[in-house]
Amino acid sequence: MSRALLVLSGADIRAKARHWVDVAPINTRVEFKKPQRTLPQNARMWAMLTDVAEQLPWHGVKLTADDWKLIFLDGLKQEMRLVPNINGNGFVNLGRSSSDLSREEMGDLMALIEAFGAQHGVTFHEPDRSAA
Repeated sequence: MSRALLVLSGADIRAKARHWVDVAPINTRVEFKKPQRTLPQNARMWAMLTDVAEQLPWHGVKLTADDWKLIFLDGLKQEMRLVPNINGNGFVNLGRSSSDLSREEMGDLMALIEAFGAQHGVTFHEPDRSAA
């Protein structure tokens, strides 16, 4: 097994994790992370980003929800690391994806979006839960 992911959701999964640790080869890496963001958090984040993108130009430029996501993640110091591209005529973002955010980090991100939106007169709408 080269990679595996277990979500510690019950005693049986915890037992499997202990077993895997016991039989893992020397120098195997183990990583523990807080619980990932929830689907309702994800839906709310994209609804908020869409509201900002539709209602607020940024320095005269209309940005997409994806663009705003990068801006807000940078506000949390989670996303933006830029390096020059190989052609020397632009930059490449080396940041991580928001899909890796914990529930707490996602809450912080949405609070940042909400505060920013309030400062700039954005009206937020709840995500459409019927599509889920």
